[in-house]
Amino acid sequence: MFSQDVIPAGHVELRPHRDGDAAAIARACSDPLIARYIPSVPVPYTLGDARAYLETAAEGWRSGAAQFAICDPATGDWVGNIGLTAPGARAVSEVGYLVAPWARRQGVATAATRAVTEWAHRRGVGRVELLADVENLAGQRVAMGAGFHREGVRRGGGLSRDGRREDLVAFARLASDPGYPLLSFLPPLPGGELTDGVVRLTPITVEDAPEFHRMMCDPDVRRYHVPPETPPLADLTERCRWTGTWWLAGERAELAIRDAATGAFAGHIQLMQIIPPLGQAMVGYSLLAEHRGKGFTTRAVNLLVEWAFAHTSLSRIIAGTNPDNTPSQRVLERAGFTREALIRGLIPGPGGTRLDDLQWARTRR
Repeated sequence: MFSQDVIPAGHVELRPHRDGDAAAIARACSDPLIARYIPSVPVPYTLGDARAYLETAAEGWRSGAAQFAICDPATGDWVGNIGLTAPGARAVSEVGYLVAPWARRQGVATAATRAVTEWAHRRGVGRVELLADVENLAGQRVAMGAGFHREGVRRGGGLSRDGRREDLVAFARLASDPGYPLLSFLPPLPGGELTDGVVRLTPITVEDAPEFHRMMCDPDVRRYHVPPETPPLADLTERCRWTGTWWLAGERAELAIRDAATGAFAGHIQLMQIIPPLGQAMVGYSLLAEHRGKGFTTRAVNLLVEWAFAHTSLSRIIAGTNPDNTPSQRVLERAGFTREALIRGLIPGPGGTRLDDLQWARTRR
């Protein structure tokens, strides 16, 4: 069983709960973000629910778990909860937390998660796990900042408030891990976007899915898509849900191309097939028909490639085009790419055919 210690955690402190925490807990748990990512939180949340939680936390201690209040060490005021499940025979615990809205963006969750994990390791817990919804990017950043390694995805590992199965990103930190913060290979965009005043590149969102799908229904886009078919709207919506997780994992960057003047969705550009040891990635792009002929795609490719060269260790960005796709080849030429090779039969085509791929590259200057 865990002991009810007080744990220093930098600018916050972890302590057992007090009856006086109930009012702050009730206020915090009325926050929609907490309700979204912790489906077990009642909606609406009342003072009675907070008092019931305090009783559950006390029972947790008696059953081998640990339930701490995160507080201001100077005042003792509650700013969040953090807990560990009972380790069991395998000496594995899961950590979970919530932070009050008024205490966010101050490193509270990261400091508390790091501190309680290291406290558990000193008490014989060999592995601490953390699970986060695929759209809960703040939670995934906390895990990485606290030295947890991303291990994969638990398909359908969680339940939403309405009973649907939800995918969860799985992280873990072992007692033998060094514990240093882990950074994504892909840093965040400066100010959340890239722009040259004519186009803007922003991470694609679920709200972009209908226009994304409309673009993919265009026969000219579908013809050169791999494979040459239109994904269902549901699949594209799910893809948009995952883009933030892929970015944090360093796997790919999925961006909307927008008209800088109006903010309208104009197209899609991605950095994919990222291979850090080779310093290489691939760029791909598509544009809505009504935005073609304005130079948007060339501008978007330039923005993304120049950002990648300036902010990552990538030294080589490649692209592939159908030999008949002259407009795409002109985009690459204007964006500083050089034609390198024609690879025969590389791309799957309609009806089981194979298509040639004309390959291009741009290297760091």
